[in-house]
Amino acid sequence: MAPLPPRLKLHLSSALAAGLVGAALGASPAAAAAPSLGVTDPAANVTAATAVDTTAGQRAPARRRQLLVVFEEDVTEGERDEVAQTVGGEVLRTSGPRTRLIGLPDGVDVDAAVQRLDAREEVASAVPNHVARAAAYVPPDPGRSGVAGGWARDQWNFLAEFGVDAPEAWQNLIDVGRNGGRGSVVAVIDSGVAYRNSGRYRLSPDFSRSQFVRGYDFLRDDPYPMDASGHGTHIAGTIAERTGNRTGVTGLAYGARIMPLRVLDADGLGDSDDMARAVRYAARNGADVINLSIEFDDTVGARDIPNLLKAIDYARDKKVDVVAAAGNSSLDTVPYPARAPGVIGVGATTDSGCLASFSNAGRFVDLVAPGGGRDAKVQGDPRCRDSDAGRDVVQLTFRGKASSFGLPDGYEGTSMAAPHVAATAALVRASGVLGADPRPKHVELHLERTARPWGPLALYGNGLVDAAAATEPRG
Repeated sequence: MAPLPPRLKLHLSSALAAGLVGAALGASPAAAAAPSLGVTDPAANVTAATAVDTTAGQRAPARRRQLLVVFEEDVTEGERDEVAQTVGGEVLRTSGPRTRLIGLPDGVDVDAAVQRLDAREEVASAVPNHVARAAAYVPPDPGRSGVAGGWARDQWNFLAEFGVDAPEAWQNLIDVGRNGGRGSVVAVIDSGVAYRNSGRYRLSPDFSRSQFVRGYDFLRDDPYPMDASGHGTHIAGTIAERTGNRTGVTGLAYGARIMPLRVLDADGLGDSDDMARAVRYAARNGADVINLSIEFDDTVGARDIPNLLKAIDYARDKKVDVVAAAGNSSLDTVPYPARAPGVIGVGATTDSGCLASFSNAGRFVDLVAPGGGRDAKVQGDPRCRDSDAGRDVVQLTFRGKASSFGLPDGYEGTSMAAPHVAATAALVRASGVLGADPRPKHVELHLERTARPWGPLALYGNGLVDAAAATEPRG
């Protein structure tokens, strides 16, 4: 009888894994604080997190009781004042050649005033003083501050300067009616996700049950992939945490649905067989994108994991994008699965835009994305600080007990970087910028072409992923 294939161990590609597997992976994470989160009872029903363009189908908003009136060329200043008085108004200021801003008193119907002015021979045109909105969607989620919009203080990784520019990407999706990536499914192959209430487990309060599709626990061989450590819930949060519901923080592709697939135990360890089965499950069951915030030891080669590599090929044949973390060993080489053909390998950057000190680099890094932590020592890069400064990546997950949720410190790593790219791939698919059903190679090429050039290819790959540029409509 032939010997069974080896069950190779893999581990979380996150600095937080240190707190899960002890000295084998490094130092423990920072202690979690308990700030005000704007988080409700996990069991309570919370409004769905779809960001809605509230102006759709309505009259464009205008400044209260103000009109812009363009007069004919031969109208004197005194005559302009008289015309304004016919509707009970007064000239507030000159807004351009022959154009005056007219204020109306309370009780005067704006539409009626426009009609009356338009009918006068002295007036070339009269319109309400319309109000424009910012070109980006800025949700009210409070983050740690408890103040509406406070998420932006915590989620530097979603902002424009050194992040992925989520607000502009969200607006791009809203403009085409696919709020937050609605219609895409992202498989999170990890430690499970807090996707439901069951026994001692609780649904994450910034998710709803409707945001999940059927998953599987490959360790227990049952259809209940509850999170064993909080890592998978954090990853899922970066991808699709509810947004616009005044709870917790935000998710980059908040309208997408998550397929939770558990392959890691409570110590952050799993094996290639379960991982291969999970990849095939995702491809067979409707996933559009697979996120693998997981790395093997750098001693594991292609000949050691043929089942996983075949599963990845199978997924790509099914038009599934596969994204993986580049690893946290500060090496100039990338481990599997990120180095596998057809996988988008993701390195990590910090809140100053520098390569993260822990991030692997080299030719198998296709893109970089925010992963937090300290800056690497990169000679000649002005973004890299000579200090221990550096912020973590913040998402809602549980701390200790699977029923105690918060926004803990200590999450940094290429594990945190990879889901930014997976979520951007989901947004690209939902936006239709590449058509209805693009092939994975086209999605990867598009992400690379729209990334911001960030430095040497050997360190930063094709650049920092840019969700806004990747989802911008193509002219």
